[in-house]
Amino acid sequence: MNGMDILALKNDERIEAVYFTRDSLVVDLMDGRTISVPLRWYPKLLKANQKQRFNWEICGGGYGIHWPEIDEDLSTEGLLRGSPAPNATKFRSTKATKRKVSRPKRKIGRSSRRAIHKQPEKSGI
Repeated sequence: MNGMDILALKNDERIEAVYFTRDSLVVDLMDGRTISVPLRWYPKLLKANQKQRFNWEICGGGYGIHWPEIDEDLSTEGLLRGSPAPNATKFRSTKATKRKVSRPKRKIGRSSRRAIHKQPEKSGI
């Protein structure tokens, strides 16, 4: 096998399986990879009940997922790119937006600065 053979390999990004955890949409691809994205990225799926979530079909030649009951469509390209739905911004966690990091201010007084820059005394031997 030479280097050209390796470059010729193509990932099979078609969908093999779709399932959900409590907070995530998980998609297994034919090439063995698994994509896991937060449900909050897709408000329609977040609001859907279990029956609606599990009623999905493969579309787009194997590269898309369609949920007919909630009219939601996702592609493996968008999932791999990490693209949330355009209206997902209003569903982002309020913890992340309200969190404020405060760092203590470090004050160095003049006496401290002098001590840092002071030359060592020479001993008179």
